[in-house]
Amino acid sequence: MPLVLLCILFGIAGTFIGSVITLLIGKRSDTVICYLLAFAGGIMAGVSFFELIPSSVEMSNVYVTVAGIAVGAIVVLLLNKLVDHMTKTSKLHETHGELHHQTTFIESLKTNPKRMLRSGLVMLIAITLHNLPEGLAIGASLSVETSLGITIAIIMAVHNLPEGMAVAAPLLAGGMKKWKIILWTTLSGVPTIIGAIIGFYLGEISILMQALCLAIAGGAMLYIVFGEIMPQSVAMTKSRMPTIITLLGIAIALLIVQF
Repeated sequence: MPLVLLCILFGIAGTFIGSVITLLIGKRSDTVICYLLAFAGGIMAGVSFFELIPSSVEMSNVYVTVAGIAVGAIVVLLLNKLVDHMTKTSKLHETHGELHHQTTFIESLKTNPKRMLRSGLVMLIAITLHNLPEGLAIGASLSVETSLGITIAIIMAVHNLPEGMAVAAPLLAGGMKKWKIILWTTLSGVPTIIGAIIGFYLGEISILMQALCLAIAGGAMLYIVFGEIMPQSVAMTKSRMPTIITLLGIAIALLIVQF
């Protein structure tokens, strides 16, 4: 029960708060969202480098860890390929809406409101697939040490905050009722709970499985940071500031893992 409550709290907290912020300010800033994502990405990378991967090596060996990192990265890559295929996206995204596969959704609202349900489901699937690996990281960490799991959960909540803003913004622009925006945006964080439960019980099987899960979580997080957040943030802001903010996040992550 404590695990479920923790996953619920952090799995939906970020997307919920992000949606509320969007409703309050009425219009999101792509630059601000990119900076927030870059900072959260830096913390994710730092925790992977300084905690998840070293712990995996210590609990097993370098070969298991490398294999786990590869599996985690490949899983996220394949999920992204699936979403890109569904949304007919293949180029480097130039706006935050494109990054979250929402361009089709916004256009459908403007030209044909009856397509809102279909487009909204595509967007929901994209966020669902994206949040499952994050949940795995929480669950795998919880199976090793409660404090580590809580740290990862907080980091994921911070990471989901700008994602919640990005999901809520096109819904607001499309004229959806505010309570529905909050509801659907919050629900987009539910897959994090599912992933956390899977990661936790896989980690409970054996020490070797714990090590493998930690490595998979680390690989998934690193791919999200260096395969999605960093290149897209730099392309969208057309500046080096996201890189600097990411490095700041990595430095803070090093301080976090010391406590």
